[in-house]
Amino acid sequence: MLTVGLADTVVVPPSERFGYWHDLVARESVPMRIHSAHAADFQARAEVISLGEVVLSTWRYPSLDMQRTGTFIRRSDPEMYQFALPLSGQGGLEQERRTNTFTPGNFAIVDTSRPHQSTHQGRSRHEGMLTTRTILVPHGLLPVHPNKITRVLGTTISATEGIGVLLNQFVHQVMTHPEQYDERDIPLLGTVVRDLISAMVARQLDLTDTLPTEVRGHNLRLLVRAFIDEHLADPDLSPSAVAAAHHVSLRSLHRAFETEDQTVAEIIRRQRLDRCARDLRDPLLRGRPIHSIAARWGFRSPAHFSRVFTTTFGVSPQAFRGDPRAHPQLSRENWPARGGPERRPAALPSHPLEPPASPG
Repeated sequence: MLTVGLADTVVVPPSERFGYWHDLVARESVPMRIHSAHAADFQARAEVISLGEVVLSTWRYPSLDMQRTGTFIRRSDPEMYQFALPLSGQGGLEQERRTNTFTPGNFAIVDTSRPHQSTHQGRSRHEGMLTTRTILVPHGLLPVHPNKITRVLGTTISATEGIGVLLNQFVHQVMTHPEQYDERDIPLLGTVVRDLISAMVARQLDLTDTLPTEVRGHNLRLLVRAFIDEHLADPDLSPSAVAAAHHVSLRSLHRAFETEDQTVAEIIRRQRLDRCARDLRDPLLRGRPIHSIAARWGFRSPAHFSRVFTTTFGVSPQAFRGDPRAHPQLSRENWPARGGPERRPAALPSHPLEPPASPG
């Protein structure tokens, strides 16, 4: 299981909470000047997952105004890009003389090595706690020249379409289900985040063709898998349809999956079978005919579905539905999450927790 660092201001007295949070941000993100209308009793929480050099965080707080000046940069400069996705509230962002709104559904991009400021408030007095998810990536980890990335600093990129939605979904999956991974997965998870960010930024700058071949291939595979997942119910979904949707030749598509365990056709078939298996076990669908469930996930022929289901899982659809002891091995990405995350406290600022010195 991935280790999740936790921090909550509830562990210190109300009068010390804002200072505690200020120091936490400096340690887990970057030092900056922070103001809040709720500083008198600042209730906030942070969750942090380190994927090697890439750091994912979820921050919850009431309201914040933040400013990173040249003084703070000279004091500490980790040379990182930060991609911040607000999940609630609204605000503003300014860097490189660009000003943009800070709203849910968009990644805001800043360079920690350059001055910037931002604000995040509730949409109304009754909105309560705000949430922001952030990704920190070292400058040198992205295969896009810093002079090029400067053009997108202080701007936003959609997290609801294109590469942005894949990045959003992937980070959400890791942050909310760390129990599905372990320490051995960290290098791969960090690489996925890096490649998605690289592709998202490159597309925004119209520089996709300049990315390394391995990065482009990795992102094509991620896009294809997401496309397949979204279109499984379409009986016309096929490798040719997938290639056409991504503007690549069928040969190029097959080449991109040469190093994978499954071909595109096998991925489509297996994911359809897994969805059918889950529906067959769903008590709410007990009255739905098996052929209807098969058709729901793109199988035109009931006989063909029954044959491939039996061949794949070693049990017929009828027997699987009627025998609770039958447990076909579903693909990992299609099996429901089980259990809970393993979490431990993050490395926190020490001084707010230290007891007061004894007099004398």
